[in-house]
Amino acid sequence: MTQEVRVAVDTGALRHNVEVLRRVVHPARVMTVVKANAYGHGAVESARAFEEAGVDWIGVVDLDEAVALRRAGISVPILAWLHAPGETFQRAVQFDVTPAISDLAQLGACARAGVPVVHLCLDTGLSRNGAVESEWAEFFDRARSLRGAVEVGGVMSHLSNTSPAEDAHQLAAFLRGVRMLADRGITAPLQHIAASASGQSSSDARLGMVRFGLSAYGLSPLAGRTPADLGLRPALTLTAPVIGLKRVLAGEGTSYGLTWRAERDTRLALLPVGYADGIERIAGNRARVLLGGRLRPVVGRIAMNALTVDLGPDDPTDAVALGDEAVLFGDAEKGHPTVADWAEATGTIDYEVVARLSARLPRSYR
Repeated sequence: MTQEVRVAVDTGALRHNVEVLRRVVHPARVMTVVKANAYGHGAVESARAFEEAGVDWIGVVDLDEAVALRRAGISVPILAWLHAPGETFQRAVQFDVTPAISDLAQLGACARAGVPVVHLCLDTGLSRNGAVESEWAEFFDRARSLRGAVEVGGVMSHLSNTSPAEDAHQLAAFLRGVRMLADRGITAPLQHIAASASGQSSSDARLGMVRFGLSAYGLSPLAGRTPADLGLRPALTLTAPVIGLKRVLAGEGTSYGLTWRAERDTRLALLPVGYADGIERIAGNRARVLLGGRLRPVVGRIAMNALTVDLGPDDPTDAVALGDEAVLFGDAEKGHPTVADWAEATGTIDYEVVARLSARLPRSYR
């Protein structure tokens, strides 16, 4: 039994997943991405597990995340790829972080700060960060003129994962950019465009390195493929204790708006977890938890700090007590509801289910 909501992370699973993914993409290098608090798993401990597993790079979204890892003792190379206007990149030098840059202003700032190496970020159709193709010639010419002050260590982009045809179109554009850069005498040691989905499904996109986010945490980025199908082990289990039990009569309801009413006399369990913790409000009347050895429905609207579970009518063979632990999601191989189950129940994707877990929830590692 436990007395608190808990995020338990199996670091052995993280290391296992790295080993599996490394075999899949060999001889390409492996980057594991720990942005957004490592997709809810905890950035520092996850990065430490990945470092122990021998990953080549760690990826983060910005310098704030990178600096936090360095201060925690993470020594593996770190790449950060989103930067606010006016970023000076002094911290990149101070904490030995490689910036991926998207425009001339960032390139100039890196040269002034004394950043030794950058990756150039190209927009090949996702229309987020990165220089668009009409800017490549000027971008690459400026990179060539700054050689000696700042070197190009890599070129990156990101696929939209729209369709094989669209991904192939983007990959062709990316390789066109790499050739344009080479025509200016710059051969970047690393080219990378593939992330979890394309890294596992498209050998053409693997190039010199693959950036693994979701897959590194043991979740599947591929429709119709489970983690077990891919040889991966989900690392995160979310649990909550039963803090209240009550009987309700047929016709009585629970939670705000009484969106659920009992069809027969039944028992309800109260769990102290809700949308303040990152559990989707709309999961009420849709999701299930594992409690007392059975999958049971979450009923009524999920509140800020609580949700209720229908235990069913009184049954002497089905005892649930205060303090018993409910599993909201974890590993299907252990009979748990999965992150994918909750994503389907709430109309979203695996990424959001884990990434939205509040940093205030206690996390344990084994």
